[in-house]
Amino acid sequence: MSIGRIWGVVLLGFLALGAKAETEVRAFRDIVFAEVDGQELKLDIFVPQGVESPPLVMNIHGGGWSGGNYKDSSFQWLTAHGFAVASISYRLTDVASHPAQIHDCKGALRWLRANAGKYGYDTSYVVVGGRSAGGHLAALLGTTHGVDALEGTVGGNLDQSSKVDGIIDFYGATDFIQRSKTQPEKTDKPSGIVYRLLGGPVKGNKRIAKQAGAAYHVSKDDPPMLVIHGDEDPQVLIGQSERIVDVYERKGLEVEFLVVEGGGHGGEGFQSPEVRNAIREFLGVE
Repeated sequence: MSIGRIWGVVLLGFLALGAKAETEVRAFRDIVFAEVDGQELKLDIFVPQGVESPPLVMNIHGGGWSGGNYKDSSFQWLTAHGFAVASISYRLTDVASHPAQIHDCKGALRWLRANAGKYGYDTSYVVVGGRSAGGHLAALLGTTHGVDALEGTVGGNLDQSSKVDGIIDFYGATDFIQRSKTQPEKTDKPSGIVYRLLGGPVKGNKRIAKQAGAAYHVSKDDPPMLVIHGDEDPQVLIGQSERIVDVYERKGLEVEFLVVEGGGHGGEGFQSPEVRNAIREFLGVE
């Protein structure tokens, strides 16, 4: 059963009531879900009122793994459609390199599952999504359930699953080996964002580069994925999205690919009705 059909059933009661233009939302802000090497990792949770145990979308922020903030949520608008939304932080590359970032994301998801009853959302089905660096981490999280080296122990709650049921990847990198051929200034120079993520150049760290790329982890039990990318993106070339889509298709997995014509690296085009309609359709809501 696809993510859309599953969540369509979950949200049927809410939709019968009719989603209001301004749904009342209860916000829980700046919750510490873990502390690593003296750094607090925090998250915000937004829970729509009027729907019992809403399903969860977990947002991972962008910023080249070196910036950005969990206050920047790409999916908070989904509370008006009956979803709870959590937006999480992770260690940036000024303090830690891969796999710290994916360890933190999985730790946040396990914490969210362990505390679902306290905050009033449902984690039977969870979708993870993000933009740019957040898209990379969302795709990596969604394709690496059970990969021991990428699970980590951040935040504890190791009895909880890090498996998700859907991935929304906005223009995230998925193959750093490929990227070292098309954008070596980002992957093999000390000033490059991928160099800082991996703790060294791709050319000298191919094993780590493959470990950090979702394209190298796709298996037949991976969840449905929605990929969104601008065809004029100068920061993360569209070939990164084409790569993961190709791997998904070859594995026979469910994947949808929306190309934003004239789209760069973010911007208003990614807030368009077309994009939001694609996300709603992926999630199975009107």
